[in-house]
Amino acid sequence: MPPRSARPGHPLSAHIASVLAIDPDAGAIDFGGSWTSWGQLGTLARSVADLVGRLNPEPTPRAGILLRNTPEHVAAFLGVLLAGGTVVVINPSRGDERTRDDIAALALPVVIGTGPDLNKLVAGSASTSVVRLDAIPAEPEVIAEATEKPSAKPTSEDAPSPVAVHMLTSGTTGPPKRVELGYDMLAHSVLGEPGKRIDTPTKLSSGAAIVNAPLVHIGGIYRILQCIVAARPFALLGRFDLDEWARAVRTHRPKAVSLVPTAVRMVLHSDLTRDDLASVKVVTSGTAPLSVEDSEAFTDKFGIPVLTSYAATEFGGGVAGWSLADHKRYWADKRGSVGRASGGAQLRVVDENGTVLRPGESGLLEVKPGQLGPDVDWIRTTDLGKLDADGFLWILGRADQAIIRGGFKVIPDVVRDAIESHPAVAGASVVGRPDERLGETPAAVVELRPGATATSEEILAHLGGRLARYEVPTELVIVDTIPRTPSGKADLRAVRDQLAGAAR
Repeated sequence: MPPRSARPGHPLSAHIASVLAIDPDAGAIDFGGSWTSWGQLGTLARSVADLVGRLNPEPTPRAGILLRNTPEHVAAFLGVLLAGGTVVVINPSRGDERTRDDIAALALPVVIGTGPDLNKLVAGSASTSVVRLDAIPAEPEVIAEATEKPSAKPTSEDAPSPVAVHMLTSGTTGPPKRVELGYDMLAHSVLGEPGKRIDTPTKLSSGAAIVNAPLVHIGGIYRILQCIVAARPFALLGRFDLDEWARAVRTHRPKAVSLVPTAVRMVLHSDLTRDDLASVKVVTSGTAPLSVEDSEAFTDKFGIPVLTSYAATEFGGGVAGWSLADHKRYWADKRGSVGRASGGAQLRVVDENGTVLRPGESGLLEVKPGQLGPDVDWIRTTDLGKLDADGFLWILGRADQAIIRGGFKVIPDVVRDAIESHPAVAGASVVGRPDERLGETPAAVVELRPGATATSEEILAHLGGRLARYEVPTELVIVDTIPRTPSGKADLRAVRDQLAGAAR
């Protein structure tokens, strides 16, 4: 029996189903050197779709997935979409207690995961069915079926687009929250605008992509969907590992790769050479700020331009970015920008009262994301930015993270950039620390490059000619590892804990 759909024939679900059937015997996912075929991926996805539909009779059946970067989790994700359901993203790496509390609060009709995660994190419930994933080609198994199921409710054809994914935000400053990504929004992002959408491929794409972003982050979800809708095989990394990533690049010779800024710095400061990255013509980078110095150093070392972008989970994807043509023409004059509006987005910068500012003036960024449709209102962000007369956007920092030191405003990203310009520094994170006299002062944790040495005093001296006196951190602690979220951003709550521990 074919899987049902909350919107029969929805372009995204129909497109996925068609791609999975193109060439079942061909390789779809290279995971650690072992291939999962399109047929194996499709078989498990359809099995998950059928189970989700049977276990949850809601028109848009919700299913929580304890997502990890493995082929079976990719299949489970696709299966819920084939069922016309909603994937509720659960991050099993947030800590057992927090994850258990999250699952209990969600009260989901269906929870899907591997045996070890389910054993640790999912308690029995009369209203929750539990589905275990084993390694492909094993079929999913219902290990606990709910005795109290939600009732089916009719839905009309003119009802709003159902939610495809309840996506977790990165949670850098507080607990992650979930953002609704609708089927129409995802289809706009990966298939194109209605009426201009890409045709369903009739054969597989040549060459494989590399997916190293975590599936619990929107970057990983989009990379997976982009590969699937293009019928493109891909190498999937369990996490970003420099040696495994380099193996995948040498094996599959992709023309483009995507790296978060932390990974850009790891590759930049590695022993890899231009020959190792010979196939790569462009690197895209997002999720967090990348300094101009790192971007240009990467290009100088490998001969590859780095195209930065600006996106947010709340926007359903990217709203600004560099194109290769813009980079060739404008980089020298626009260095440090995150590019121009993309994907039909509109951008503007306003003051605190909402007055639109002139080109070059700094203020709060507001966005109309193209993927949310033509009637969406302006969305005010917490990002400080400026636009020039050519439409290029600079992100200057987070307004809600600004540190006010005795009346002077300190932007943590500016301080972080200056610290990371030290040749021994692999990464840094800057937060505000309470001060009885000044209100707050900047404090930093610093991670050194492997084999490098530097003292806190040497790094602070390095900042003397790069920052104003009030911007220089009053505390600078060298740590083994900066705690990070799955998307590669520094976890600011954990950073504050590190600093508090160092002060004891």
